[in-house]
Amino acid sequence: MAVSCILPLPAAHSAAASPKNVVLVDKNGSSFIPLRVLNELSGTSTSWDASLKRIDISQGNVSLTLFAGQDGAYVNENPVHLAALPFSDSGTVYVPLAAVSDALKLKLQWDKETASVRFTDAQGKSFRLPVLTGALIRPESSAAASSRQTFKVGGRSFTVQIVTVPLLHPKVRLDVVLAGGSVGKVEELRSIAKRSHAIAAVNGTFFNAYTSGSYKAPYGYIAAGGKLLKNSPGDRRAVFAYDSNHLAELVPGGNFMPRFQAGEFEGGLQAGPRLVTDGKVSLNVAAEGFRDPKILTGGGARSALGLTRDHKLLLVTSGGATIPQLAQIMKQAGAWQAMNLDGGASSGLYFNGGYLTTPGRLISNAIVVKSQ
Repeated sequence: MAVSCILPLPAAHSAAASPKNVVLVDKNGSSFIPLRVLNELSGTSTSWDASLKRIDISQGNVSLTLFAGQDGAYVNENPVHLAALPFSDSGTVYVPLAAVSDALKLKLQWDKETASVRFTDAQGKSFRLPVLTGALIRPESSAAASSRQTFKVGGRSFTVQIVTVPLLHPKVRLDVVLAGGSVGKVEELRSIAKRSHAIAAVNGTFFNAYTSGSYKAPYGYIAAGGKLLKNSPGDRRAVFAYDSNHLAELVPGGNFMPRFQAGEFEGGLQAGPRLVTDGKVSLNVAAEGFRDPKILTGGGARSALGLTRDHKLLLVTSGGATIPQLAQIMKQAGAWQAMNLDGGASSGLYFNGGYLTTPGRLISNAIVVKSQ
């Protein structure tokens, strides 16, 4: 049983959004990329003449000319036939991936786990794009939806709150926000969400909630806006990390910092344990550095996040679940990847101006979802 609420985006902000950079795979199986991303490759330049519908791409001694809506193209002035036609949509020009990668000698690596493609040029420069299958997400479509669902795990029924966010929506923006704007402070989740102009928010990392001092230290890596807000060297717990295109993934703690320093991630937040890997329940709390065996047996209020195969973010809260039960809940909810967040009295979920799950205390940090 599920009860849903869909949140439309404010019309007043419609002009501010720009489409995410993605590999679009259409209903015919043809793949396209935005023309602008090719400028990230070494020595590559592009141009678009809207009046002629002409696309020019050059790299070294290679030139490629295409025309939107036409199957004729030229590589170094030699005519070639395109199996998929370039097109323009909402101000973004899309070019067929096969034709471009062949002409520019790009190496493509498709990653099933993150539903992404890594592009590497002849000089070794590389970047990744998420894969969007089907059709482009329209700006006027829903930015987020909430639902109340019931799942059965081992003879028990759990009623959970879920906020579903299409990460590749052109108006959706993720952020990780510190309480009070600095490490060690605490704040109400609703206050964090409102001052961030968020449409949804969930509590984040574990923190020292029980100290009598005013400084409530958070545990784990926290990053936002390309800056490391909280370091945690040697911490092995799972990290939720995302880049500027909202290609998100769950990363082992030991792998996060080198990739963050290499510019692969814009933001991230560490909690754990990991619950689901590639659609299967996956629990290894010892490998993540959890020492208390009660992490698996203790029940209580829980918060978690999941990623679907089609780049949707699931923000979930549940009452009375153990970690293994939470893992089963996340799998049933459709998560391809999932991890646990801070729970107990910290567990809270905000949506559309109010609480779906009300935290029992002030919290240290939060993952927030904004719309432009």
